[in-house]
Amino acid sequence: MPSSSGGSSGLSGAMGPGRARGSCLVPCPGLGLLLGLLRVLGRAASEPHSLRYFYTGLSDPSPGVPQFVAVGSVDREVFVRYDSETRRTNAMMNWRAAIDDQQYWEANTQNFQNAEQIFRMNLDTLRERYNQSRGSHTVQRMYGCDLLEDGSITGFDQYGYDGRDFIAFDKDTLTLTAADAGAQITKRKTETEGTYAEQTKYYLENTCIEWLRKYMSYGKDVLERRERPEVRVSGMEAKKILTLSCRAHGFYPQPISISWLKDGVVQEQETQRGSTVPISDGTYHAWATIDVLPGDRDKYQCRVEHASLPQPGLFSWGEPSSTGCMGLGCSGDSPFPC
Repeated sequence: MPSSSGGSSGLSGAMGPGRARGSCLVPCPGLGLLLGLLRVLGRAASEPHSLRYFYTGLSDPSPGVPQFVAVGSVDREVFVRYDSETRRTNAMMNWRAAIDDQQYWEANTQNFQNAEQIFRMNLDTLRERYNQSRGSHTVQRMYGCDLLEDGSITGFDQYGYDGRDFIAFDKDTLTLTAADAGAQITKRKTETEGTYAEQTKYYLENTCIEWLRKYMSYGKDVLERRERPEVRVSGMEAKKILTLSCRAHGFYPQPISISWLKDGVVQEQETQRGSTVPISDGTYHAWATIDVLPGDRDKYQCRVEHASLPQPGLFSWGEPSSTGCMGLGCSGDSPFPC
């Protein structure tokens, strides 16, 4: 993003891993608030391999919430995190052993600290540019690259402000798309400098892909780890309504799909889902519930889809699950300154 108000540069800084721009040696961080984007059904063999970084900067965070958070993921598996509270790079479970290089982690930390400073500056710049009160404001960035099955590559770099699109880069046309008049200022500054487009294109098509291949090698055991979910289906009746609950526990990787079916038909609108959350052993827990008429209980099944299962599992209340559990209960580029 553009830099502070005093006529500073547009998009600038170093990209994720490698020395793509300036002094950046390692991958840049990511957006904590965008972690939800990673919580989707697992990558199939034919889908692309991906490297993603997410940044979030908050001007007035709530107590206990860091002002800046950075997250990196490989194939939708979070492998690194940094925040302004610890000011250190933290590897997710098993990744520090996979990348046993202290200099690498220290360089990551320095890179993330630089990004944190730029994001603080960006928040002040954009608040003044949009003539806003101090209040709570958010700057976000997401960028990365994909390696497709046919060997082709894709990449992107985009920013948001206060939950809305701000500016995005198209590496094929070497153009920036500004979402509003405020973003147009950033676009003009960046284009005037004349270095961002070519350097970012090089990063996305070369450096990012190079590091993606390295991470696929470093983290092979982590990325290929599979833990089957233990599934428990239970029910509770109150006021002539039966609430059926389907809980999956101890699975890895994180992406999972839990659905309720009535006579084999998915009941999407009627299903309530909770977040997929980590547990202490590095696996995950998720759940989904549905309210039904007590007399219809035998018409309902819980369907669980996960990378560890050869095919979707179907579970009913009171029946043994495939896990042996009875149904009744047995986680680049330096940001440019605005």
